[in-house]
Amino acid sequence: MLFADVVATSAAVGSTSSRLAKAEALAHLLRRADPAEVPALVGFLVGEPRQGKVGVGWRSVSAAAGGPPAAEPSLTVAEVDEALTTLAGLSGPGSGTARTDLLADLLGRATADEGAFLARLFGGEVRHGALAGVMADSVAKAAGVPATVVRRAVMLGGDLGASAAVALTEGRAGLEATALEVGRPVQPMLASTAATVSEAVDAIGESSVEWKLDGIRIQVHRDGPDVAVYTRNLNDITGRLPEVVAVAQALPVDSVVLDGEALVVDATGRPVMFQDTAARVGAEGDRAEAVLPHFFDVLHVDGRDLIDLPLAERLDELERVAGGHRIPGTRTADGEEAEGVLDAALDAGHEGVVVKDLASPYLAGRRGKAWRKVKPVHTLDLVVLAVEWGYGRRTGWLSNLHLGARADDGSGFVMVGKTFKGLTDDLLRWQTERFLGLAEREEPWTGPQTGVVWVRPEQVVEIALDGVQRSTRYPGGVALRFARVLRYREDKDAVDADLLSAVAALLPG
Repeated sequence: MLFADVVATSAAVGSTSSRLAKAEALAHLLRRADPAEVPALVGFLVGEPRQGKVGVGWRSVSAAAGGPPAAEPSLTVAEVDEALTTLAGLSGPGSGTARTDLLADLLGRATADEGAFLARLFGGEVRHGALAGVMADSVAKAAGVPATVVRRAVMLGGDLGASAAVALTEGRAGLEATALEVGRPVQPMLASTAATVSEAVDAIGESSVEWKLDGIRIQVHRDGPDVAVYTRNLNDITGRLPEVVAVAQALPVDSVVLDGEALVVDATGRPVMFQDTAARVGAEGDRAEAVLPHFFDVLHVDGRDLIDLPLAERLDELERVAGGHRIPGTRTADGEEAEGVLDAALDAGHEGVVVKDLASPYLAGRRGKAWRKVKPVHTLDLVVLAVEWGYGRRTGWLSNLHLGARADDGSGFVMVGKTFKGLTDDLLRWQTERFLGLAEREEPWTGPQTGVVWVRPEQVVEIALDGVQRSTRYPGGVALRFARVLRYREDKDAVDADLLSAVAALLPG
């Protein structure tokens, strides 16, 4: 299959807001693909190549891009997949030159549209509204099997691309043969969002209201003395978490699969900031800070799969096998009592709670309503410093905002983050006209209407965010977490925007 078919499908998917239309377009492509191409094709279209990160970003792409794009498409899915495999394996002396040469060859054979898609793929910027949940629906359509069967196979097999290939070659029987295996990571169950704890409890009824820790999501597998620890993205980080391995080996079981969070705490027992835990988990070699596990679910114990059992029964089993390492929580149907759990979590330095239906099985895929997270929301008035041109459905509109706070010394504005979340079509149209009128200079990436438009710092925008963390990425030393646009503040001038010190004041602890 030509890579151009993937790019054209991505454009079609990005041009519609209909989930059904997105799924149908993807399913049409999957039906035409060779089964051997399917895992790579799925990875491209969900923006997560099967090779993972390949060490290529916008700077590498810019350095490699030089000549004119190809006039006609010739690249195949297999060739692009092979190039990514080669890129992922480059390391050591000379790897930088080899990477640039390979990228130059790849981009030199790509059309303008293919080159733009590759740049977004390498930069982790494929956002056309077709992530794993939509792709699972598309696989189901293409294979003629129920979406629930596909999602369960993906959850248990841990690989959407591989499950798609099974669906298209072996059908429902092949998918249903996928079983939980201790040692093979399972796709994690996710939570949707609720505005308040009382709202979540009222909607669910009898619930487990548990502290939401701001750590690294981990999945721990133990089979006899052997332990493996995986991240939310199913990456193996066993060697970096010896404390977690030791805890798992000490549990009174022969085999177990546990879901939870890994967290670093300070000398007082309070959690450190998320990026400090992330840095410790990502570090090679010995570190002074211990990373300890805190579990909230159990999926398997001593030969018994528990994923289909109600949460209430899984929690009973979790208490039996790992009670000393459980995340605190309360079973209740009373909103006031649940609010008390949130207060206790916040007082202890954590970020909120998760309200869970005690009758729910363990399910992966789209964010369902069985688990609902509740976190306090902060707002800031910031100034737009620059805007990036959109792509996919947002092609032709200015989309991703570069946000700045006022410097405390009055010297100007300091960038503290980016966001494209919360922008409706009306806002996109409005802000495109507004910021082109404020434009000072433009830095194209791969052609017209790509790249960044720098603007006069005049427009104030109200941003909601979950919190702030330290960061060396932005000059202010802080970065916004999960920022989204609430509204533009026509009633405020840039001098009314929040100070950098006000942003920094939201840092934990």
